[in-house]
Amino acid sequence: MSINKKLAMTLSTQDLHSDIKVIGLVGSAHGASHFFHLVLPPLFPILKEEFGVTYSALALLTTLFYGVSGIAQTLAGFFVDRYGARNILLGGLTLLSLSVIGYGFASEFWMLLLFAMLAGLGNSVFHPADLSILTQKVTSGRLGKAYGIHAFSGNVGWAAAPVFVISVTQLLNWQYALILAGLLGLSIVLFFIIFGSDLNDNKRDSITPLDTSILSLRSLFKNLSLLFSPTILSCFCFFALLAAALIGVQSFGVSAIGELYEIDITQATFALTTFLVCSAFGILSGGVLADKTTRHDIIAIAGVSLSGFVLLLIGSQIITASSVIAFLGLSGFFSGVTAPSRDMLVKKATPPGSTGRIFGFVYSGLDLGSSLMPLLLGWLMDIGNASYVFYACAVMLFGTTSTVINVKRRSVLPS
Repeated sequence: MSINKKLAMTLSTQDLHSDIKVIGLVGSAHGASHFFHLVLPPLFPILKEEFGVTYSALALLTTLFYGVSGIAQTLAGFFVDRYGARNILLGGLTLLSLSVIGYGFASEFWMLLLFAMLAGLGNSVFHPADLSILTQKVTSGRLGKAYGIHAFSGNVGWAAAPVFVISVTQLLNWQYALILAGLLGLSIVLFFIIFGSDLNDNKRDSITPLDTSILSLRSLFKNLSLLFSPTILSCFCFFALLAAALIGVQSFGVSAIGELYEIDITQATFALTTFLVCSAFGILSGGVLADKTTRHDIIAIAGVSLSGFVLLLIGSQIITASSVIAFLGLSGFFSGVTAPSRDMLVKKATPPGSTGRIFGFVYSGLDLGSSLMPLLLGWLMDIGNASYVFYACAVMLFGTTSTVINVKRRSVLPS
């Protein structure tokens, strides 16, 4: 074997090991952030009685969390591009973990609202930081799988949260469940401080002496024209509509299924967990597909359409209570398949050096959809229209198809 071939094989092996470590580290942080998204919603029926509030009031917790996260996320993307992702990522996870511990000590409902806003601020850093690191440091041929594993880890976090909080609540109480959840987050922060040197990303925007800040007036206009281009706005709208549907299932799926199919909170929580686990496996399948095709638009459209159709069936109650868990899992799988392809669509629309701000902006669409939808669904639950929770989520999924078509129709942004 020639020296050149040996050198190429050595470099390839080193790249593989580096990719695995980076993907694993970033995926762990992403999983932790998503875990915290769902520590409160499964407890809504309990918190409703504990604090004597309505579902609409509980929905405000989710609205504030994602509202603050969405507002701060675009700014977080600029800071990631300027200062690098690692420290910002760890700072966000620390604030998020401490806020969840705060939930457990809340004695008044307004305290939950305050901690929800702080948690949203901590949550704002994850997508711009995570995806910036992956895009910069993972070999291009493995990027689809990297995006898939990144999304998969988030769904694992989502799936673990309801099981964790309900189990600890049944063994101890809801306060202990939230405090222990926050301590888990702090343990992950400690792990990254010790072992997470691979999260350091050395790339920064090139800054000339005459342009000492990316937030200068000249740079500001350039960035705004980029973020508000038709292609990037279409990506933003796709994420907003998709998030509205998913947060609807996550926030009020347990409560709505319980009312529609007359099952207890443990069974309803298992149904939500099934949705999230199947979504995670859909993401893994979608990651493989994303690396094998350039037609990511077709995968995205097919996935959201099928997922929405299944949600219509669940809301219509034409299926039996014994099959609702399987149908919810099917909807989760179809929605999960789309995740890696959606990230590939955004990547194609992103000029070099703008990864953090673009992903930060379009992913703030997730927070917009996640902040507004719970208010509608909380009201529907309060007036006794649980079926419309699933109808509304299906409509949001069908709405995403037009945005995908628009992204595909437009040319890729110039470098």
